[in-house]
Amino acid sequence: MLAALALTWLMPLWAKTAVVYPQPETSDARQKYPLKVLALALTKAGADFELSPSRRVMTQSRALVQLSQGTDVNVVWTMTSKEREDTFLPIRIPIDKGLLGWRIFLINRGKVGQFAAVKTLDDLKKYEAGQGHDWPDTEILHANGLKVQGVVNYDSLFKMLQSGRIDYFPRSVVEIGAEEINHPGMELAIEKTIILQYPTALYFFVNKDNANLARRIEAGLRIAIKDGSFDKLFAAEYGDDIKRANLKSRTRFQLANPLLPEQTPLHDKKLWFGDL
Repeated sequence: MLAALALTWLMPLWAKTAVVYPQPETSDARQKYPLKVLALALTKAGADFELSPSRRVMTQSRALVQLSQGTDVNVVWTMTSKEREDTFLPIRIPIDKGLLGWRIFLINRGKVGQFAAVKTLDDLKKYEAGQGHDWPDTEILHANGLKVQGVVNYDSLFKMLQSGRIDYFPRSVVEIGAEEINHPGMELAIEKTIILQYPTALYFFVNKDNANLARRIEAGLRIAIKDGSFDKLFAAEYGDDIKRANLKSRTRFQLANPLLPEQTPLHDKKLWFGDL
């Protein structure tokens, strides 16, 4: 329904819209891209808007609670799941083109040789990953038979990696570079031989009572996709990260995603990062 309305719905005169997003736990460059996409979408839709962060820092789980209550925030970007799409109103356009499901590892430098020897998924199952306890990735990895330790505090994952309490931290190809840079002196390295891939999408979500904002965002995204400005922004933001990841040289393990909703527009190839 949203898709159909998005292509035809435009309102020439809107009151200024306050768009409040969760103030993230980290301040690195990864947080800037979704905001640029959101601003692009609202601008393309002709909205008169003001983007601002929430008054306090929020974990992902706290942000979703606040969104469900209609307080403090009115838009969140996060990985989709059946539960989240049942609870919130998703804008089903993957703003990351599915790259959140292309995962390479942050590891302790002392384990480079061990991971270079991993040739099968069964080999990888001997090692323990770390993830946020409330991230859909945790359930996805578990469902594929991988050992995962769920952690409440994001920063703790890097300390656990350094101390050897976890063996690897799977991160998307567009997250990992900034995270390595932001943790100097911890003897961490980007693993160079393996990639996990599972279908997923980073969506904007709003409260179910805020269909008006959802229509504006979707309308603007579809205009940006059609006129090429979305792809231009994506390439400028992530092109170098994709090249550095050297995806074609890696052993690829394809994982199933039991959390993926049936409505995910996997058939619309222009919305996704291309296969290798």
